[in-house]
Amino acid sequence: MIKNTVKFVLGLGIAALAVAGLSGCSVSVEGEDYKSVSPVFNIERFFDGNVKAWGIVQNRSGKVVQRFVVNIDGSVSGDTLTLDETFDYGVGEGPTSRTWTIVKQSDNTFVGRANDIEGSAKGTSYGNAFNFHYEMDLPVDDTTYSVTFDDWFWAFDDSTMMNRSYIRKFGIVVAEVTIFMQKQR
Repeated sequence: MIKNTVKFVLGLGIAALAVAGLSGCSVSVEGEDYKSVSPVFNIERFFDGNVKAWGIVQNRSGKVVQRFVVNIDGSVSGDTLTLDETFDYGVGEGPTSRTWTIVKQSDNTFVGRANDIEGSAKGTSYGNAFNFHYEMDLPVDDTTYSVTFDDWFWAFDDSTMMNRSYIRKFGIVVAEVTIFMQKQR
């Protein structure tokens, strides 16, 4: 009886440590924290024209598994923003192109679609921040993983921005993307 109780208590302790460790792997950004921060980020204005971006992807251990440059050709027509992206990789592999169609909704949120995104991305503006949330089948080596992107953009000024994406599987951050973007004049 005592032996079984010790095993049970040890098992509970290990489970509690595992849960505590997993919760330390989560990242939570609150959009409301940025509502009054300037400059206000206007996604349509920023991406209307040519934007150049430089980025990295880091796995769970922090190792850079992709380094890339993205040339983005954006255009606005009515309430629709179209982004034609072309990728060039210095480290790793990934898609060579992607086209986003992002439509502003009547409640000032956004719905985005791209060929490699499952369903649609939901976008919300928060002062100098913008959040896109979507699911994607992400190919890694010989396997494809269904993951969730929590994609955050922060404006520095009218022509520069930083993007951080937290890629989650089962709610746990498995990779992070950091991208610096600059509007080309």
